[in-house]
Amino acid sequence: MRYSYPASGAQAGASTRAFWVDLFEPTATEVAAVEREYGLHLPTRAQLDEIENSSRLRVEGNTLYLSMPATAPLKEPQSAPSPIGFVLTPEVLVTLRYVELHSFARVREGIAADSRCTDSAATFTMLLEALVDTDADYLERISAQLATISRQVFRPQGGHALRVARANQLLREMLVQVGDAGESLSRIRESLTALQRLSGFAADTQGVWLHQDIQTRLKTVRQDVNSLTDFESHLSGKVQFLLDAVLGFINTEQNEIFKVLTIASVVGIPPTFIASLYGMNFHNMPELSWTYGYAYGLGLIALSTILPIVWFKWRGWW
Repeated sequence: MRYSYPASGAQAGASTRAFWVDLFEPTATEVAAVEREYGLHLPTRAQLDEIENSSRLRVEGNTLYLSMPATAPLKEPQSAPSPIGFVLTPEVLVTLRYVELHSFARVREGIAADSRCTDSAATFTMLLEALVDTDADYLERISAQLATISRQVFRPQGGHALRVARANQLLREMLVQVGDAGESLSRIRESLTALQRLSGFAADTQGVWLHQDIQTRLKTVRQDVNSLTDFESHLSGKVQFLLDAVLGFINTEQNEIFKVLTIASVVGIPPTFIASLYGMNFHNMPELSWTYGYAYGLGLIALSTILPIVWFKWRGWW
């Protein structure tokens, strides 16, 4: 799908050429039409997916070829990575993307509301600013999510019976939530790193035709990215801390289970031994002729069961 701004250019058949062409999941026909119209060579999806710095940031004359990974929505942390491509010239900005992004919709609305945005460089800067704002919003939502998980981990609600019945399920759910937060932070980290390199490369390489206002805004973008990178590092540390805490609680629950099983096995050894001893029924066993031999055996079994339990309780092991 192709969007052109202003729409009266390529789409309405007027003579004014568009300063921004946004290609969303473009077909080969749409790509070829843009290449012929603007005399550009647009990168393919495979070229945009390359991770080498020389592939993501390169310049040919006055044309910048830039690419970066798109930040996946928080509701879809497991979605496949998708790239964003920028082809920037003094006359036109061509963007290639394969996923719907809220930041692009915001820029389209901004262009419609602000008639002063009429060149490719200003549109490019607006897109970078919108991408930074989107990453900032994602970081704020992850921060709130981690705060909620932290309260659940260290201040569990409910009584002992609820903890025993649902501990494994709750810990498993929290472990999944922490893992999703870590995956989302990893995607955001990639996006912030790419934005930092991309804005710096654009400002340093094409400073000749980027006017001072754009240079200042790109500098602000880099400063914002630096602050978000520090905040992302803080959240990544918190994710690791919560991951260790949840795994620690899981180990504690497992140790509680093993402790109960160990105590039960130890408590069951003495009565089993006594029952086995008096169950042999040898002819010369003196207890066979006792009037109260049966009651004596039962009492001894009960006593051998109670004494270990009392001992464990007294030692605080149970």
